[in-house]
Amino acid sequence: MTLSLRMAAFGLAAALTTASAHAETWDMPTPYPDSTFHTVNIRDFAKDVSDRTNGALQIEVHSAGSLFQHPQIKNAVRSGQVPIGEFFLSLISNEDAAYGLDSLPFLATNYDDAKRLWDAQKPVITELLAKQNLIPLFSVPWPPQGLYTRKEIATVDDLKGVKLRSYNPMLELFASLSGAVPVQVEVPDIPQAFTTGQVEAMITSPSTGVSSKAWDYVTYYTPINAWLPKNIVVVNRDAFRALPADQQQAVMEAAAAAETRGWQMSMAETDAQTKALADNGMTVVQPSDALIAGLKEIGQKMQQTWAEKASPEANKILADYEAMH
Repeated sequence: MTLSLRMAAFGLAAALTTASAHAETWDMPTPYPDSTFHTVNIRDFAKDVSDRTNGALQIEVHSAGSLFQHPQIKNAVRSGQVPIGEFFLSLISNEDAAYGLDSLPFLATNYDDAKRLWDAQKPVITELLAKQNLIPLFSVPWPPQGLYTRKEIATVDDLKGVKLRSYNPMLELFASLSGAVPVQVEVPDIPQAFTTGQVEAMITSPSTGVSSKAWDYVTYYTPINAWLPKNIVVVNRDAFRALPADQQQAVMEAAAAAETRGWQMSMAETDAQTKALADNGMTVVQPSDALIAGLKEIGQKMQQTWAEKASPEANKILADYEAMH
């Protein structure tokens, strides 16, 4: 190799080394597997950030709780152990009821209402998270929650005495008000719980129904659209502010695109997975007017109970949301 070629090669290597030295990598824990549409969307977000920053900021996604378990992710971002992460928003509703409004049954039962609710939630949640050195980047809902049963449910009275799977205090209260019997069961244990008779019904998304092969143990799926709970992606404020201004802008633009894309993916997921339930032999039954009326009555009682215990900030969200209608 001639001296000039060696010098050119050395110069290229030095340039690449300098570029890599300036590049920054953010580790991002997420709780759900790669096949989950939320994780697919987040990987698209990470690629978008890389593209918009010309590779200067890379986001390494650690899915399925592989870096931090789900309940630890928010505090890992808050403490700076990682700069960015995703979690189920109502998971932290014990900190403030404002975080759990999207899991309040029959408050927002379609995507338009869910979007209005997020518009009302976001300013309050932004202020609450700011106190913990966190900035919300984007939030995406799960598909609406439906009712899985062994018999057709025509009215709320048909739920009396039915052993209903529960996974949070909201569902326990719902079960009690409907006359059902709440039974605590986590997602991985759903099939066995039905097989052994521990539970006879559940309220969950069509996504969970398909992943747990609900057709093996129940016959009917009724899309009651009880609520549309959301995931949220947050960033550590110090880590974000340490970025150059153009990279901060790139992250926010990629986040806005991810929120829009994620809501569209959620809608598509609802249709696809509901069809998958039917294709695998389940009977999809549209809820009767009597059933919806009874469920909304329960929802009203739950909202009153929630409002009595909620913070002024949380109640402001509810007031702002209702004013949008």
